[in-house]
Amino acid sequence: MKCVADIMTRDIFPLKSNQTLNVVRLLMRTVHVRHVPILDEEELFVGLLSHRDLLAYSISKLADIDPLAQSEVDRHIPIKDVMRTEIATTTAATDLKKAISSMLENKFGCLPVIDDKGYLVGIITDEDIIRLTIRLLEKLEEPKLAPVVN
Repeated sequence: MKCVADIMTRDIFPLKSNQTLNVVRLLMRTVHVRHVPILDEEELFVGLLSHRDLLAYSISKLADIDPLAQSEVDRHIPIKDVMRTEIATTTAATDLKKAISSMLENKFGCLPVIDDKGYLVGIITDEDIIRLTIRLLEKLEEPKLAPVVN
């Protein structure tokens, strides 16, 4: 059976809990990620900030606030003040079906992957699962070779 390590994203872009929301916005915009793992000073995983969370801390466009004003506000809000800390995680060795089932049942967009010491080693996202699904569908579409008859 496949495990989380087989499909997880290893190219992750974590931030530190003492950084501010403007750094999160810049990262999400630049690297096109929707989930940012947060680390403490010792590099241990301590939380997560999603694009949806960030939207909740935005001044509404309906308030006619320009991006520069939003950036100024964001520079004064530390990630540790708004990140989610009660985050379900998984390990690289976890059965893939179990991890995907957990994401589906709990409506998680991702599961941070940590090692036994609490260090972040990857992340599994709904995008990783979609990529796997496409690969599996492509395999189903491959032409079957006719059996060799002697």
